Amino acid sequence: MSLSKAEIRILAQLQEEGRITNQQLADKTGMSASPCWRMVRKLEKEEVIQGYRAVLNRKKIGLNVMVFVRVIIDSHSETQARKFEQEVIALENVVACYSIGGDSDFLLQVVAADLDSYAEFAMAVVRRLPGIKEMQSMFVLKEIKGLSTWPLSNGTR
Repeated sequence: MSLSKAEIRILAQLQEEGRITNQQLADKTGMSASPCWRMVRKLEKEEVIQGYRAVLNRKKIGLNVMVFVRVIIDSHSETQARKFEQEVIALENVVACYSIGGDSDFLLQVVAADLDSYAEFAMAVVRRLPGIKEMQSMFVLKEIKGLSTWPLSNGTR
């Protein structure tokens, strides 16, 4: 999908401030209010904009530990992979999961209150997921740059 310059300006502004009013958005993007509103609605309908949410400071809500978990599953059948995916989707502490190439099958991003909580989750929940052959935990020591916005200029910004 190709985005117009006006759409890119709107998306960039909404990524920075999702609670902005339509009039403020129009002013900041150099548009009038009605065309701006129609463009936002079009982007929502096309699911370029998938929703609006508050960005929380994970440490302030008690999630002090972040871990990336590489997982290898026993079987690479579609049935086994789907079963694993369905189980992972239901886990609240898994905040992101990706099917990956290379020497692992999945990469999970997990948060927990502390190391003991993560250890309990890893041993009692993750290790018990269907088809797990191997898992490796990589603990985040310092978050240098977390996900905040997507680049809108041909993948680079």
